[in-house]
Amino acid sequence: MASKYTEEQLNSLDRETLIRLFLSQQEQLENTGHTLQLVLEQVADLKRHRSGRSSEKHGAEEQISFMEADGKIVFFNESEAVAAEESTDEPEDVPRTGPKKKQGKREEGLDGIPAVVAEHSMTDEELEDKFGKDGWKQLPDEVYRRYSFTPAKIEVEEHRVKVYAGKKTEAAIRAPHPQALLRGSLVSPSLEAAVMNAKYVNAVPLYRQEQEFERYGLHISRQNMANWTIQCADRCLAVLYDYLHEKLYGCHVLQADETPVLVNKDGRPAGSKSYMWAYRTGRMYTECQTVLHEYQGTRNASHPREFLKDFSGVCVTDGCQVYHTIEEEREDLRTAGCWSHYPRSI
Repeated sequence: MASKYTEEQLNSLDRETLIRLFLSQQEQLENTGHTLQLVLEQVADLKRHRSGRSSEKHGAEEQISFMEADGKIVFFNESEAVAAEESTDEPEDVPRTGPKKKQGKREEGLDGIPAVVAEHSMTDEELEDKFGKDGWKQLPDEVYRRYSFTPAKIEVEEHRVKVYAGKKTEAAIRAPHPQALLRGSLVSPSLEAAVMNAKYVNAVPLYRQEQEFERYGLHISRQNMANWTIQCADRCLAVLYDYLHEKLYGCHVLQADETPVLVNKDGRPAGSKSYMWAYRTGRMYTECQTVLHEYQGTRNASHPREFLKDFSGVCVTDGCQVYHTIEEEREDLRTAGCWSHYPRSI
């Protein structure tokens, strides 16, 4: 906390002390102003994401980016934000400033990873030139380990299916072969899995994936990736979704919430508000933690009414009236949470 001077104390200070004090206060004001500017920009950025139309492009170039590292919003970029945290890897050319770290933690990260051994040696002629005839002996090897990364490798699977026919009949048979993920399409399960993982786990938009494939020399349009994802979701993931939906009904406690989302191309005017409804099992169900999302264009009570039609138990919600409306309609459903009605037996 900064010292507080009285008028009498300031009058007793010499000129040199006053100058140092003034310069110190000036530096503190500059730092405070810079920090305040960063905070104001952060608030504006968060407000834009919360209430404005979403877009990946910012208005000004070289705008300060507020990244998130381990759940905390940090200034500038993520590299500088996490560089100060404890690391298990220390480059050899970086001076050590503290006690040497234990090697065990670093070696744990290499367990289970296949090793490609590269041996480096000298010829007998080189050794004789250095030490003379029979003037050298071999010591234990020095071992250095490095992470090696191979970028994504694109290959074409060419399935050649043998076809057979009887000599005395026109009937023909094909050799057993794997079924296509989407008939007549070039997409394979591994490729679609990579697209889904990048999009929904790593939050990489399809247009960026399209650019990444171009760098590999492969042209896959974002339209194709979108169509593949939609069809695979309808044909494959929908079965899993329905199965998990049924599993939810076996739990006595569920949690439900809805949040507005912006969808510009769903047949309505751009900027129309839609909702993503989320349902999940309670924390006590550690062996079957399940979270399901359901997109709907409105906040109407008919959506949770249909989703929870076969559920019997307690639904933990916020103060949204639609949940309490459903509770009043049924005797086997009870809501708990903010603004909940008085307790009643199920």
